[in-house]
Amino acid sequence: MRTGIWLVGGRGSVAASTVAGAAGVRAGLLPPTGVVSELAPFRDVPLPSFDDLVFGGHDPATTGLVKRVERLAADGVVPPDLPDLVRPDLQAADAEIRPGLTGAGHPAGTADAAVDALAADIADFRRRTGADRVVVVNVATTEPPAGPHPAHASWELLEAALRDPDDAGVLPVGSLYACAALRAGCPFVDFTPSAGARLPALDELARQRGLPYAGSDGKTGETLVKSVLAPMFTRRALRVRSWSGTNLLGGGDGAALADPQRAAAKIRSKDRLLREQLGGSVQGGVHIHEVADLGEWKTAWDHVTFEGFLGARMTLQFVWQGCDSALAAPLVLDLARFMALAHRAGVSGPVPELGFFFKDPVASDEHALDRQFDELVGWAHRLTEAAR
Repeated sequence: MRTGIWLVGGRGSVAASTVAGAAGVRAGLLPPTGVVSELAPFRDVPLPSFDDLVFGGHDPATTGLVKRVERLAADGVVPPDLPDLVRPDLQAADAEIRPGLTGAGHPAGTADAAVDALAADIADFRRRTGADRVVVVNVATTEPPAGPHPAHASWELLEAALRDPDDAGVLPVGSLYACAALRAGCPFVDFTPSAGARLPALDELARQRGLPYAGSDGKTGETLVKSVLAPMFTRRALRVRSWSGTNLLGGGDGAALADPQRAAAKIRSKDRLLREQLGGSVQGGVHIHEVADLGEWKTAWDHVTFEGFLGARMTLQFVWQGCDSALAAPLVLDLARFMALAHRAGVSGPVPELGFFFKDPVASDEHALDRQFDELVGWAHRLTEAAR
């Protein structure tokens, strides 16, 4: 079945890596390394094939996907010949990207009109491409934490507020895109730590419309390692006394997270795992620093102190160095494919079984990677039966 993937932040590094990677796999130029949905446990699950995927998105940026992938090649993120080999695919996806929200206010004066315009872009894409369904994935820049608003409590209140010209800021930008996806009849995935569809009013709308949503904040690097190591300490009855993480990153993420408010949203998401896996907060915390010279690459250094039998004090350290867009892109493809299956099977509301992919999984307190993977496999096979 033809499946559209609509990327909010459609000209960023994650989106460019996703489109180029899907094209490379489809053409047999690249193996599907890092694509979880291609693993053996999912071989009989009726997921959309790479041949069935079409791409579009929202992004006010004017640098096209071809140029973006050429920059990724220059930075060593993708093979040097890939931009030329998949150029037609990049151009086709780029032609389907619309400006969306530009930061200059809502063009029609109300948040409701802005949501309608965004939803119309998605609906037009579905018609033009002949997609059976479209999955909207937010891969845009991290937003500051959403402030409370009375209208967030229910869809009835939010619907009225959206139409009020004096309440244009009723929803953060990521939630406007989530609302637009739901209005367009599309599943929504938040790969960022933004509020997305998690607000009670949007959760209610998703359930009303029979649409699934998932998130938030893709688990690509340092937190992925934590989701393996933290349960190890718990299961061996070792007491973690402190866990400090220092993150150095460049590129668009580094520039965005230099803003303390945006960094606060990311840190809150990253901290949840340790707090819930270790049974409470520990000393340390996460520290994020922009180092522009790193470009697309990032380094995370973690220092853990723990206590064993007889009070013996010990230390663990690890360093994670990687490229976030190359780590994120296969997960975006996984999430879109699994959400297309969930939509086909009639799932609505939050999808906790996709917590395997997130730092801050919606509707789930499970963070241990092995248990999350088992949940994902079981869920995918149950949906396989439901979709038949």
